[in-house]
Amino acid sequence: MNNNIIFVRIANPEDAKYADDIVKETAHSAIVRGSGIAKRSPESIKEKIDAGKAVIAVTASGEWVGFSYFETWENERFISNSGLIVAPKFRNSGVAKCIKNRVFNLSRRNYPYAKIFSITSGAAIMKMNNQLGFEPVTFDQITHDEHFWEGCKSCVNHHILELKHKCNCLCTAMLFTPEKIEQIVKIEARTTKYLSLENH
Repeated sequence: MNNNIIFVRIANPEDAKYADDIVKETAHSAIVRGSGIAKRSPESIKEKIDAGKAVIAVTASGEWVGFSYFETWENERFISNSGLIVAPKFRNSGVAKCIKNRVFNLSRRNYPYAKIFSITSGAAIMKMNNQLGFEPVTFDQITHDEHFWEGCKSCVNHHILELKHKCNCLCTAMLFTPEKIEQIVKIEARTTKYLSLENH
């Protein structure tokens, strides 16, 4: 039974051995879903792991379960949460949400003032983003860094992105803005205080 225990943690250099499997499953998953995705190389996955920018899930016996990472853009003004993938046999177990939460919290802890964005065509990821406080936005509200958009060139839908002059595509952009969340928390705190006083 212990082999079924799943650990979701920050990836370390020893996890580089899973890079090939992560890349293969990411590409295969996109084909099965019929959706576009930026292609990633094992080398790029290893770079994220070595930089401490990746979250991985593995079983107690060392079987790869899932992966995601973040990257910084525009002098750390923006952070992208990307590459969320779970091995088929572990899907619908809640592990994707655990990975998503961990990479989001890691991004927030390291870059508390940065705006965090995610672009996806997957309904499940949109739902997880929404629960974390992300909101749908237009592409002009996320990073303009050309290096980020270079990654989209390997996507099957890149021609649509170019046709739309990078204004939109088949993916949905979602953005988490720290200042907005802080405002919401303050409003909720004031409301709670007012209701508490009103009931006395």
